[in-house]
Amino acid sequence: MPSMNDSTPLRLAVIVGSTREGRFADTIARWFVEEAARDDLVIDVLDLVDLDLPAHLPATRPPSVDAFAGRVAAADGFVVITPEYNHGYPAPLKQAIDLLRREWQAKPVGFVSYGGMSGGLRAVEQLRQVFAEVHAVTVRDTVSFHGAWQCFADGRPVDAVGPAAAVKTMLDEWAWWAEALRTARHAHPYAA
Repeated sequence: MPSMNDSTPLRLAVIVGSTREGRFADTIARWFVEEAARDDLVIDVLDLVDLDLPAHLPATRPPSVDAFAGRVAAADGFVVITPEYNHGYPAPLKQAIDLLRREWQAKPVGFVSYGGMSGGLRAVEQLRQVFAEVHAVTVRDTVSFHGAWQCFADGRPVDAVGPAAAVKTMLDEWAWWAEALRTARHAHPYAA
């Protein structure tokens, strides 16, 4: 049973929420995964483009949903990479969240967002409400790229210091919640 002093790495699932052709999400995801590499984390990238999730859930749950559910259940928490489309988040991301329930519960969620002037923060505020409904805990600090397409050159942020510091701050907060909630889930299974 893990404890607060357990040295078992935390399992971080990075969910890439955009499936649009020509998306910028994969650039940000590659950068984030490199920045997030640390000894206390094991990272699993769940790119919605690769998961073959259904647009609606049929009467019989398909194997792709079972596989997705297994990876979400195995995670100690999540970081969602989301763009902002029309002041909101992508529909496939909402569908992926809605396909599951128990697997999200009592786990922390961090955000890396991007977009135009708002840097995707309007999408993040909406996602906070969605994750609260599935009993997940969102962390306060985020990483956001305002005018994202101008923030990157050759797959890396032009400003190497600011975004890296934001990732560290967010992941430190995320790791605290992930450790605390993992310990709590094992001591007192969450039942909502």
